[in-house]
Amino acid sequence: MAQPTYGGLPPTRDGVGPSCVALPSADWRLLIDFLAHRFPAIPREVWTQRMAQGAVLDAAGMPLPCTTAYRSQSKIYYYRSLSDEAPIPFEASILFQDETLIVCDKPHFLPVIPSGRYLQQTLLVRLKRQLGIETLAPVHRIDRETAGLVLFTVTTGARAAFQALFRERQVHKTYHAIARWRPELSFPIEVQNRLEDAEAFMQMRVVDGIPNAATTIDVESVQGDLARYRLCPRTGQRHQLRVQMAALGMPILNDRIYPILLPELAQNAAPDYSNPLQLLARSIKFIDPITGQSRHFESRLRLQF
Repeated sequence: MAQPTYGGLPPTRDGVGPSCVALPSADWRLLIDFLAHRFPAIPREVWTQRMAQGAVLDAAGMPLPCTTAYRSQSKIYYYRSLSDEAPIPFEASILFQDETLIVCDKPHFLPVIPSGRYLQQTLLVRLKRQLGIETLAPVHRIDRETAGLVLFTVTTGARAAFQALFRERQVHKTYHAIARWRPELSFPIEVQNRLEDAEAFMQMRVVDGIPNAATTIDVESVQGDLARYRLCPRTGQRHQLRVQMAALGMPILNDRIYPILLPELAQNAAPDYSNPLQLLARSIKFIDPITGQSRHFESRLRLQF
C-alpha cells in the first residue's frame, strides 16, 4: 500500500524527510546497482538493508525491494540514516509559536538542518519529532557554531512570505560577539565589502569589487583585552560577520575558520564542547507578513567573557 503523502512527498520518519533522486538515462540492471554507484560512501549492504526496511520508495510512496529493476527518467525517494551519530547534549527552547511561525533559541554546536554527519542531531529534525509538524521549515539559517534565534514556518504557504522579508531586507537582526578589543578604532564602524568563496572549502574572503556585505559594528562593553560587540548586518552573506570581524583584526573568539582554517575533528573523535564560538543571534525584528503585527524577539542566551 502506498504511504500517505503531503505536498506530493512521502511523509517524514522519526522527524526526517525523504531525499529525492532523479534516475538518468542509463543501462543499470537493478536500482540498487545505481544507488551503490551514485553513493559510493554508502556500502551496498546498507542499501540492501534500507530497502528491506522500506526506506526506498517510488514516486507514489511504494516501498522498493532490492530486486527492483532500474527505470530511467523516474524518481525515487529514500530516508537517510546515520548509525554512529553522536548525541549533542544541548537543547533548543521554543520562544514563540502560533499557527504559522515558530521562533527557537538554538544552542551552540547544534546544526539547523541535516547535512553531512548530522541528521537526528539537528534543530529541524528535533522540532519535527517534538511537535509532529511535517511541514516545518527554516526561514533562514545560522551556523552550527553560532547560538541564538532561528525562525521556522509551520505551513508551506507561509514560508515564501517570511523568506521574502529576508530577501527584501525587511528583517532587522542584532548579533553579539566577543572578540579582541581594539581601542584605536573609532566605533561604530560601518563595514561594507565584497565577500566571495575562498579557495579553502568552507571559507569566504574579502575581495575587490562592488560591496555585497554590509554590517554596523559597535561596542557593548570591554573587559581587559576583550570586548562584547553589537553587530547589525544589513545583508546575509555566508559567514559574513565572522569574515568581517577577522578582516578588522578582531576575529570572534574561538572561531575555527577565521582567520585560520583549523582541521575538522576526526570522524571518530570525541566532540569538544569546551570552547564555543562567541557569536550569538541576539534579537530580530520584523512585521509579520501574515498577521501584520510588529514582532520583536530576544534570545535568552548570553555570551560570557
